[in-house]
Amino acid sequence: MPKLSKRLVDSLPPEPKERIHWDSDLSGFGIRVYPTGRKVYVVQYRLHGRTRRKNLGQHGLLTAEEALRDAKLVQADVARGSDPSAERKARLRSPTIKELGERFLKEHVALHCKPTTLYVYRNLLRGVVNPVPGSIKVSEINFADIQAFHLKRHETPYQANRGVMVLSKMLNLAEDWGLRAMNTNPTRRIKRYPEVEKKRYLDEAEQERLGAVLAEMLQAADISRYVFAAFYLLLLTGCRLGEIQKLKWDYVTSTHLELPDSKTGRRRIPLPREASTLLKSLERREGNPYVILGDHGSSHYNDLQKPWRRIRARANLNDVRLHDLRHTYASVAVMNGIDPFMLKEILGHKNLSTTLRYAHLSDDAVQKAAGRIANRLAATLGSVG
Repeated sequence: MPKLSKRLVDSLPPEPKERIHWDSDLSGFGIRVYPTGRKVYVVQYRLHGRTRRKNLGQHGLLTAEEALRDAKLVQADVARGSDPSAERKARLRSPTIKELGERFLKEHVALHCKPTTLYVYRNLLRGVVNPVPGSIKVSEINFADIQAFHLKRHETPYQANRGVMVLSKMLNLAEDWGLRAMNTNPTRRIKRYPEVEKKRYLDEAEQERLGAVLAEMLQAADISRYVFAAFYLLLLTGCRLGEIQKLKWDYVTSTHLELPDSKTGRRRIPLPREASTLLKSLERREGNPYVILGDHGSSHYNDLQKPWRRIRARANLNDVRLHDLRHTYASVAVMNGIDPFMLKEILGHKNLSTTLRYAHLSDDAVQKAAGRIANRLAATLGSVG
């Protein structure tokens, strides 16, 4: 077979069976002619004892000279240890980011994380990640794709940052699962947006107002005794919402709440006298193990956010989230001189740095204490004026 040229390739007739005509100058370079008359340039190479072929492009869209150049590039890649045919097949088989997310939830999060984490990740993928880079293949997503996704969400920095976080976890697993080359995670150099931490604590007047509204709504039967107890227990113990909402009587002792599992694992929460008295006032329902009962059934009260919205509106606390009751507990503790290490254990924080976010709240207490010391010393020393 002579050197492949446009004139020669144009003149090759179709045959009953497809046939490859090889170039005389470059070994492994050829043109495949199909019975339909379609002609496609190919390059053949040998790697790890196996012969492979890669299509370069269709004659007409690609000239013989362009195909020859591409064939040489493929053979150079093979000489460096690459396998272009296998890489192309891998790209075609590569799942999309959306498909990777489904595997991530099923094979990783559901097995290794808590149900609340699974819920958060599923919502992140559905509402934040999938609408933007979800259709991109895992093998092809790059830094520019992640950067464009992050920029598109810049007006909601928390969501943008959490979206990159979950993508980072997924792409690390994609490397472990052989879906991407190792150490190619494109999320690593994305600079996260600053996030303004929401800090909201109820001052004494607000606490009194909330207590009065809770009592009024209980008296008027606008809320049940169990809903009333749930919000009081959140304030009196500093527990997380789920820890009170799903609290079982089996976890309650005379002095502690013994939670077998929580966000940070097993927890032993001190039970103050006022909280213990409140718990003793609650009636149990036969066949129902939960403390905070719904109106019927054998489970716990399902949605405490709904009554909370009515309660905070009546108390003129519309910007207060349920989690802010836990913040309030922490702020009262700090302002009353509770040691951060002790507060860390009470709140069940994994890291002391989380507890120390409340340290600034002790400034007023420290200032007042310093003033009392100075007044006492000044009285002994005499006038300084």
